[in-house]
Amino acid sequence: MRTIEHTVDIQAPAATVWQILTDTTHYAEWNPFMPRLSGRLAPGERLTLTVRPGARTMTFRPTVLAFEDGALIRWRGRLLMPGLFDGEHELRLEPTSDGGARFVQRESFTGLLVPMMPRVLDDTATGFAAMNTALRDRAVARTASAAP
Repeated sequence: MRTIEHTVDIQAPAATVWQILTDTTHYAEWNPFMPRLSGRLAPGERLTLTVRPGARTMTFRPTVLAFEDGALIRWRGRLLMPGLFDGEHELRLEPTSDGGARFVQRESFTGLLVPMMPRVLDDTATGFAAMNTALRDRAVARTASAAP
């Protein structure tokens, strides 16, 4: 198993960050790692997810495992069949005491192919950082434009 995690603190209200995160129809406008996420964010639902780790583009059909409004989205995706290359992905948002938010993106990879795909996993870690930074920048800009 290999777990990748990236955390970013965002100086914007958690509600603003959550709104951006769950407005998946606009991902292509700001999200360099995950430009497409469609489907209903509800447990048991199947999503269509396109990710860009490095120069590759991959599309998966993960199943939503958990959805807690304002706090958590978790899904599981698989490559071809269970046990080859499975990923459990989590997007977690927590309000911070200063009125901002902490966003954590995490994925645990399991399966036979995980040890043979270090480059994909390294590129995924870079993608997490790029997405988290873009989310932060979009939320901060939205907050600034809403200020009187």
